[in-house]
Amino acid sequence: MLDYIIVGSGLAGIAFSEIALQHNKSILVINNQSQNSTRIAGGLYNPVILKRFSEVWQAQQQLDLLYPFYANLEKKLYVKLDYKLALLRKFYSVEEQNNWFTASDKPNLSNYLSTNLITTKWNAIPSPFNFGEVLHSGYVDTALLLESYRSYLIKENLYLEDTFDYAQLTNNTDFIEYKKLKAKHIIFAEGFGMLLNPFFNKLPLDGTKGELLIIKAPNLNLEVIMKSSIFVIPLGNDLYKVGATYNWEDKTNIPTESAKKELIDNLSELISCAFEIIEHQAGVRPTVKDRRPLVGTHPIHNNLHVLNGLGTRGVMLAPAMALSLFNHIEHHEPLDENIDIRRIKNFVSSFYQSGQKD
Repeated sequence: MLDYIIVGSGLAGIAFSEIALQHNKSILVINNQSQNSTRIAGGLYNPVILKRFSEVWQAQQQLDLLYPFYANLEKKLYVKLDYKLALLRKFYSVEEQNNWFTASDKPNLSNYLSTNLITTKWNAIPSPFNFGEVLHSGYVDTALLLESYRSYLIKENLYLEDTFDYAQLTNNTDFIEYKKLKAKHIIFAEGFGMLLNPFFNKLPLDGTKGELLIIKAPNLNLEVIMKSSIFVIPLGNDLYKVGATYNWEDKTNIPTESAKKELIDNLSELISCAFEIIEHQAGVRPTVKDRRPLVGTHPIHNNLHVLNGLGTRGVMLAPAMALSLFNHIEHHEPLDENIDIRRIKNFVSSFYQSGQKD
């Protein structure tokens, strides 16, 4: 009997799989690759919400887990994943400079916002008001992570390519059965695909479509992450990732001309050099209206668990949320009330009112 079946192999699924394996648990990952939000994600990690100059929720705790987690994966998979790069916010006025320095004086932001004005000049980025630097930032190559981790799972016979059939899941007192498989627990880490899951689809997952571009700009010569209304991430070989858009209505993975135009317009305002669009990508982020993940155990079925809602900050959230869920299951540690699905009162009560039982 397996310890865990994990449905989904995006950031959430990878994080839980890896933490389970580190604790010598047996796993099988089931994935149909229907959701690609991780594959096309910016992969950016940044402890500050720059629009509001506020600290990302539990930023330091997440960073403390992020660095060793991805470092261990790099050693395990023999790939480079974590690129620790300075993130520069372009200032458009003296007022923006003043707002930055005011924010950097706040106790919860002083470790993340540099008080040194960055005066470096790039020929292709006009910057009369210079830049502010966010510390402890960088990006993870999420596409390479997915590809490499999937290859590892396949090599170790821990991976099954299959569309999950919920009708074939049987929940017993101490284990679950799925087709011919048995496991003590099953983790649903399906991203936006959770809306098809009859056990958890009443949770308030509100997917947000995001689109980005891969461009080639030989004259940009940028070696830092640049942030204005968009982000520009250097990928090497004159390639850059540019994003991202936010669409709360369209729930498809199909790139759109309107988002492409929005990205091109914003990029043209930021840089003055020519660029070529190499690729246009789209995906639906698993976001939640209260901006907190959806983590926990089903109100009735004690062997069914969910790890979802990581939204736009999956790279930072995944290791911390996966560890919280693992400790909750294995050691009965309480979940933070901000992430526990029991905070969704309508979800919990709906199962008792409908009379569902094990």
